[in-house]
Amino acid sequence: MTSDASDPVVTAYRDAPTRQLTAGGVTFAYRELGPTGGVPVVFFVHLAATLDNWDPRIVDAIAAHRHVITFDNRGVGASSGTVPPTIEAMADDALTFIRALGHDTIDVFSFSMGGMIAQALIVKDPGLVRRLVLTGTGPKGGKDMDKVARTTYYDILRATLTRSDPKEFLFFNRDPAGKAAGKAFVERLHERTVDRDAPMALRGFQTQLSAIKTWGRGAPDDLAVITQPTLIANGDNDRMVPSILSQDLHRRITGSELIIYPNSGHGGIFQHHVEFAPIAAAFLAA
Repeated sequence: MTSDASDPVVTAYRDAPTRQLTAGGVTFAYRELGPTGGVPVVFFVHLAATLDNWDPRIVDAIAAHRHVITFDNRGVGASSGTVPPTIEAMADDALTFIRALGHDTIDVFSFSMGGMIAQALIVKDPGLVRRLVLTGTGPKGGKDMDKVARTTYYDILRATLTRSDPKEFLFFNRDPAGKAAGKAFVERLHERTVDRDAPMALRGFQTQLSAIKTWGRGAPDDLAVITQPTLIANGDNDRMVPSILSQDLHRRITGSELIIYPNSGHGGIFQHHVEFAPIAAAFLAA
């Protein structure tokens, strides 16, 4: 099911209806908002995340002027099937979904694992993506990328012991500013109160972690294929995907722009959403 011109324009992510589309043997769950027409911005989400894990402050800022699409990849949330074992296979599914929606040109906003999938997608189909946003992510074969699982399990344990959301530990520094930003971020994720997505299954989460480890230990891709305008952003203290890998991407993607936010971690773009959201929206609108 896709929207049509008679549907009212949804401008707030919390109000975007969940739709379904079957392609390639998978029923994908997705949401659309913002004005239709033109090149859509497709959001590629992070490890263990579903449709409900996007910061509405960033989605809404972009959807104010652009057609935005978020989706659950195969085996995630309300999408059918099982989680693919590799980042490249996840990119294949994303391509299937995008083509089934009828798009041959898109812009991409990606975060963390979503940025890995986006890179793999462009390697497979360089002409599909017009403009690219890579946040909290790194290249295939990047230094210490394969240590994500260790950090993730450690922070999940810390969060369990303090009865906190793991994202407060994984995405934010444990100083007063980071703790406050983490709690505010988690609160924003719960602004949607109806039609929420199915939770991520444990087995799928473990498969994603394994896929990231394989990606981290793989032979680097030739990122010279990424010739489209690219915006890269991260915090200066990313413990999940080391911040130095954002600098590595910047060096390897010709003409890319790089923003490193001070005193912030993996979720630097969420901690600094007031500054970042309009920058991302303007970049994608150029």
